[in-house]
Amino acid sequence: MLVRLLAVLAALAGLTCAPRASAAPAAPGCSALPPTVPGTTVGLSLTSGGRNRSYLLHVPAGYVAGHSFPLIIAFHGRAQTDRMIENYSNLDALPAIIEYPQGTDTGKGELGWQGAPYSAPGVDDVLFSHDLIDMTRRQLCVDSNRIYATGKSNGAGFVGILGCRMSTTFAAIAPDAGAFYRTGAPCAPRRPIPVLDFHGTADPAIPYNGNPRRRLPSIPDWLAGWAGRDGCTVGPARFFQRNDVVGERWTGCRGHSTVQHYRIDGGGHTWPGATSRSGPGSTTQTISATQVMWQFFTAHPLTGS
Repeated sequence: MLVRLLAVLAALAGLTCAPRASAAPAAPGCSALPPTVPGTTVGLSLTSGGRNRSYLLHVPAGYVAGHSFPLIIAFHGRAQTDRMIENYSNLDALPAIIEYPQGTDTGKGELGWQGAPYSAPGVDDVLFSHDLIDMTRRQLCVDSNRIYATGKSNGAGFVGILGCRMSTTFAAIAPDAGAFYRTGAPCAPRRPIPVLDFHGTADPAIPYNGNPRRRLPSIPDWLAGWAGRDGCTVGPARFFQRNDVVGERWTGCRGHSTVQHYRIDGGGHTWPGATSRSGPGSTTQTISATQVMWQFFTAHPLTGS
């Protein structure tokens, strides 16, 4: 009996001391097969607000089921498409799940997003964003603390709206050449949200210093508004300067947030670092918006904001 008891105790001790395999997240998508081969992009659609909405989904080359990955949603500019922003942004090179939603017709066959004077009436792109994230969580293993939004022009303006209305979903936002039209709607994020912005001083489409007639604020005013919402106490202070690019940021913000801006002197309505055409005007190669925002996103998960 004593021998048997010692054997049982030894077995229990072995179970206690044995290393445990890391448990996969419980989200349904973590055990699902990805909808496309890792390293490729596929066109998909879903129904949102009674409309059929399409989008491109890129699964990173290193994707492994059961391991959670960041999710970045990139919104194209007016009169652009999901495929265009995929091509010039090069976001597919990042180790993250990337989605490129397609906007709706704003007239004359031009696609766009909610929040602009020309936006299609009755379209709820905020709801579409909710539905898109829910769908992706069912398809792939998404790290819910690392969901981010970026976009260009009208798409960047919509990213600003997402910062106001989905701050508990998106860990951080990074608009480029943003058309931040004043809509009169309040912006009341439920948490301080980190903001990274890029804008050229010679942007021919969305003037850096604003346009009151078009209800476009100046970029410095728009940034100051976010610094105020985030409770930042220091800034803007210059932290970067090289060739045609100046970096400024606000710090001392609530919840470890920050507001950061790259001013592209002489820059056009373009995506910094793009090697293919992204819009009119000069495209700086001093920085890559994609690489800068990846560093910013990596430093700002939802739980750390």
